[in-house]
Amino acid sequence: MSLLLCVSGFLKLCHHLSMGLVMNLAVKRAIGLMSGTSADGVDAAIIETDGVSILARGPYEFVAYNASEQSLLQEQMREMAGLSHGGTSELAARRAIVDRVSPLVTARHIDAVRRLMSVSGFGPMDIDVIGFHGQTLFHDAAQHVTLQAGSGPELACALGMPVVHELRQSDLQAGGQGAPLVPVYHQALATEAGLELPVVIVNIGGVANVTYIGPSGDGAGSNELLAFDTGPGNGLLNDWVFGKCGEPMDAGGAYARRGAVDERIVADFLEGAYFKKAPPKSLDRHEFSTDALRAVTAAGLTLEDGAATLVEMTVRSIAVAEAYMAARPKRWVVVGGGAKNEHMMQRLAAVVSAPVCGADEFGWQGNFVEAEAFGFLAVRHLAGLPLTFPGTTGVMAPQVGGQLAEV
Repeated sequence: MSLLLCVSGFLKLCHHLSMGLVMNLAVKRAIGLMSGTSADGVDAAIIETDGVSILARGPYEFVAYNASEQSLLQEQMREMAGLSHGGTSELAARRAIVDRVSPLVTARHIDAVRRLMSVSGFGPMDIDVIGFHGQTLFHDAAQHVTLQAGSGPELACALGMPVVHELRQSDLQAGGQGAPLVPVYHQALATEAGLELPVVIVNIGGVANVTYIGPSGDGAGSNELLAFDTGPGNGLLNDWVFGKCGEPMDAGGAYARRGAVDERIVADFLEGAYFKKAPPKSLDRHEFSTDALRAVTAAGLTLEDGAATLVEMTVRSIAVAEAYMAARPKRWVVVGGGAKNEHMMQRLAAVVSAPVCGADEFGWQGNFVEAEAFGFLAVRHLAGLPLTFPGTTGVMAPQVGGQLAEV
């Protein structure tokens, strides 16, 4: 056995011991699935893990929603967000929307798994479990409501593989925010890469969130594992660009780079109550859409100036998150679509206190980290390990979330 393998095995052993876990956790091969709030398509990834350590990652596959499907999903999200809060009739209306789009979401996830199986060469007997998040259409922790389209049992039946689904509900029922779910996987990635702690992993999707991993983070609910939604990610920027020129995003930050920031709008935005609220806290994709986009529109900003202003809202609200961290991070690592926006990455580096880098610096597939994470969480479910913790969702005690749909 090579020295490298001996060292690698020793480090994995030490990690297990430091986690206080039994040493007979079974290694599983899982498929993780994710469709984010941009509703552009389904990410699928294979991961081999025991629910604590990462043994292998990939291959990957992406199945896009076509233009009409994406438009439908985004329209349904906006309709959800526009309903008034709190009443049983509003909840019934939201559930009707979920039922309306679930067949589409389920079908595209089935397509994604079949495509991934084809490129990987694996058959159903080679996969132990699928982690299925579904398509989030609405999330409001204050109402204890989170609604995802897509059916785990139908997925299991169609594919002939067990599926762990309904990943947020038990945390909400136990008093947590139900989000974010990925921090325990972020911690596993940081361990795999040997990152110096404390470190922050920033996921910039439709909404942005941070995972702070401190030196004492142990994955068992330690206060050194802290995570929460920080504010808008790419969502407002995408909406603005689409509304102004019909393009789905500001690719690479080309428009924002040419624009001038309206500092008054940014300052007013950061005065919002959400940014003064201590974590735990989480957001719906459309939480800021109406007010923020109205302010940018009312100011008569050009495409470029509006894009620059919205990018600044995103990065400065991420920077505000540092006030809640126990110690200054050594590094900020960005995953998700925001890592592809060069202007956003440059602006983030200018407003936080430590170097900023993308996931690819460590060999991570930044666009597929969340998909990998849901495969990882499915294996944790099978092992009886918690998915959420007091420091990540505010739940009183670590929760083993999810439901298993068997074949």
